[in-house]
Amino acid sequence: MSLKTSAAPCALLLAALAAPAWAQTAAPTQIDSVIVTARRNAYDPPVVAEARARLSRTPGAVAVISAESYADRYAPNLADVLRDAPGVYAQKKWGGDIRLSIRGSGIGNASHNRGVLLAQDGVPFNEADGYGDFQLIDPLIARYTEVYKGGNALRFGGSLLGGAVNLVTPSGRTAGANLGLRLDGGAYGTARLHGEIAGQRGNWDGFAALTGQTADGWRDQSEGKSLHLSANLGRAFGQDREVRLLVSGGDIHQQIPGSLTLDQLKADPTQAAASSTALNYQRNMTSLRATLQTRWRLDEATVFEGAVYGTWKDLDHPIFQVIDQQSRNQGLFGRFDWRGRLAGLRADAFYGAWYRQGDLDAKQWVNLAGSHGGLRARSFQNARGLDVFAEGRLFVAERIALVGGGTWGRAERDYRGYAVPGVSGTFDLTTERTYDWFAPRVGLLWEADDGAQVFANVTRSVEPPNFSSMSPTAEGFQPLVPQEAVTAEVGARGRRGAFTWDLTAYRAELKHELLNFIPNAALGVPAATFNAGPTTHQGIEAGLDWRIAPQWRLRQTYGWSDFRFDGDRVYGDARLPVVPPHLYRAELRYDHPSGWFAAPSVEWSVADAWVDYRNTLKSPSYAVANLNLGWTVRPGVAVFADARNLFDTTYVSNFGAVTDARAASTAVFFPGEGRSLFAGLRLTY
Repeated sequence: MSLKTSAAPCALLLAALAAPAWAQTAAPTQIDSVIVTARRNAYDPPVVAEARARLSRTPGAVAVISAESYADRYAPNLADVLRDAPGVYAQKKWGGDIRLSIRGSGIGNASHNRGVLLAQDGVPFNEADGYGDFQLIDPLIARYTEVYKGGNALRFGGSLLGGAVNLVTPSGRTAGANLGLRLDGGAYGTARLHGEIAGQRGNWDGFAALTGQTADGWRDQSEGKSLHLSANLGRAFGQDREVRLLVSGGDIHQQIPGSLTLDQLKADPTQAAASSTALNYQRNMTSLRATLQTRWRLDEATVFEGAVYGTWKDLDHPIFQVIDQQSRNQGLFGRFDWRGRLAGLRADAFYGAWYRQGDLDAKQWVNLAGSHGGLRARSFQNARGLDVFAEGRLFVAERIALVGGGTWGRAERDYRGYAVPGVSGTFDLTTERTYDWFAPRVGLLWEADDGAQVFANVTRSVEPPNFSSMSPTAEGFQPLVPQEAVTAEVGARGRRGAFTWDLTAYRAELKHELLNFIPNAALGVPAATFNAGPTTHQGIEAGLDWRIAPQWRLRQTYGWSDFRFDGDRVYGDARLPVVPPHLYRAELRYDHPSGWFAAPSVEWSVADAWVDYRNTLKSPSYAVANLNLGWTVRPGVAVFADARNLFDTTYVSNFGAVTDARAASTAVFFPGEGRSLFAGLRLTY
C-alpha cells in the first residue's frame, strides 16, 4: 500500500474508536493506566499507587506507565513502552534504536539521545555530558516507568527541555510474582526469552532477571541479538528504612540498515542503504552498571533517598569510520522529602543534589567492512556536572498549593585530542569549557474533592552542548552556547465516573536552540550542530480514557506540536522539522469475562511533517492499524498475539533533518515495519 492510501482502511477502524488512551482493561488483574491523578485507582498494586500519588503532587505534566500496560504486547524497546504517554514522540528507527523527543527536545538529533534524562532507578543511561543511547534499556525489567515532561523533572535535579524518563525495577518486595517466565517470538526471525525470580526472607529480599533476544530484522542489514541482566538485593532496617545493591548489564550486537531516500523507501522499504551494506554498519555495546542505594526515614516528616553509582560502557560502532569508545561514569545523588507545616499551613518539599563525572576514551579507525583499519583519530573527553535543587508546595488554602523551586547547575567539558602520525587534519589540542546557570520554577496546583487537579507552572531550562555537538577543531570547541528556554504550561487531570482525562497546553520560548542537520546522509556522516535564533515550541498533550461498559474501554492520545523559528536571520519563521504536527493514537479493548481480550488500535500521523529547515520537502502522513489479542488460560498462565500494520502500509516512521532538501542529500528516511505477527506466553507463580 502507498504512503497516502493507508488512511482509508484505518478510517474504518477509527470509526469504532473515539475517545481515550491509558488503561487497557476492565479486569482487576490488568493495571496499565498512565494518567496520573490524585484519586487512587483501586486496581493499582501498592508500589504503582505510591508512585502515582507522589507524581500527583507535581504541578505539571507527568505519567506513570506500569509494566502491565505492555505485558500482553511485544514491546522490545522504549518506543513501545512510551507509546501511550501523551506528548511523547518515540518512534523506532531500527533494532533497539529510537528517536525520542518530548516537547521538541533534541528535535534534529540524527542519532542517540539529547534533551531528555534517561535513567533506571535514578541512575542515568546518559553519559556525564548528556549524550545517551537507548539499546541498553530492557523494558521487561521495569516494574513501572515514570515520565516527567519538561521542568517537571526537577526531582532529578535536571533542567532539560524534554524532562526525564525513569525506569523503576522490581525488588523482592514489589515484584508481581516469585517466579516468571516469558517467551516471545514471531516475524523477522524474532525470539525472546525472559526469566525472573523474586522473594524475601526476613529483612532480606532479592530480585534477578535475564532477557535474551535475537532477530533477523525486517530490513536488510538489521540482524541483532542482545542479552540483559538485572539483580536487586535489599536489606530492611525497620519500616521505610532499607539499603539496596542494584547491578545490571547488557551485551548488544546490532547491524544498522541506515536511512533511505523517499523514493527508495517507496520502492522497497526493506532494503538497506548502500553504504550500510558496503561498510557493514553496526552498533555493538557492552555495559555494566552498579548502584548502592538507600531509602531512610529520618522521622515522621522526612525521608532521605540517595545513591552512589558507577557505570562502564564499551562501544564498537562501524559507520563511516569505526567509532571505538570506552566510557566510565560515576556519581552520587541525595534527596530529602519532607511533609509537615510551615507558618501553620500544610506544606511539603524535596531538596537535594546530584554530582556526576565521566571520562571517555575515543578512537576512530578506517572501516574495513566492519573491521578496524588504520587509526584516524584519538581523544579523551572528560565531563563533570553538579545540580543542586529544591521544590516546595505551600497550601495557602485547603485545596490550593503554591509551588516554587529551582536548580543551580554547573557543567564542565575537558577535551584532549592527539595528532595521529601520517593522518592529515589531526592535531594536538587541549580545550575546556565551563557553564553555570540557575533555572527557577513557579507553579500552582488546585485539587478538587474527587481528586481532579488543575495546574500551571513556568520553568526555565538550560542545556549545555555535549561533546558530539561541540566537535573540536584545531582552534578548540565550536562556538556553541547553551540552549535556554522558558516554558509555561497549564493543564488538568482527573477521573470522574467512566472518564479519566489528562490535558496539558504548553509554550516554550527558546534562545540558542541546539539544532542539528545531516551534512552528508548518503555517506553516513553524523549530524552537525548550530545555535538557532529565537524559536518557539508550543503544543497540546491530551489523553482520554473512557470505560464505555464493564468489558469495554476506549483510550486515546493526541499530540499537537507547533515548533518554528521566530524571525531567524536565515530561516525566518519557518517550521522546525521532524516531529509531525498532529499525532493520534487510539485503542478499543474488549475483555470477556472468561479471560480473553481483543484490542484493535490505530496510530495516525494526521498531517505531513517538514524534513528540512527551509520547508521545501515534507514526509508523508500515514495511518497504521494493529490488533492485540490475549487469553488468561488460568491464573499464572497467559498467551497473546500482537499483529501490527494489518494493511501492510508503506510509511515513514521517522527521519533526520537537513538544511535545504533542494541541495542536500535526502537519504534520511526510516521506514516503518511492514505487516507482522508476534505471539507470546507468560507464566508466573
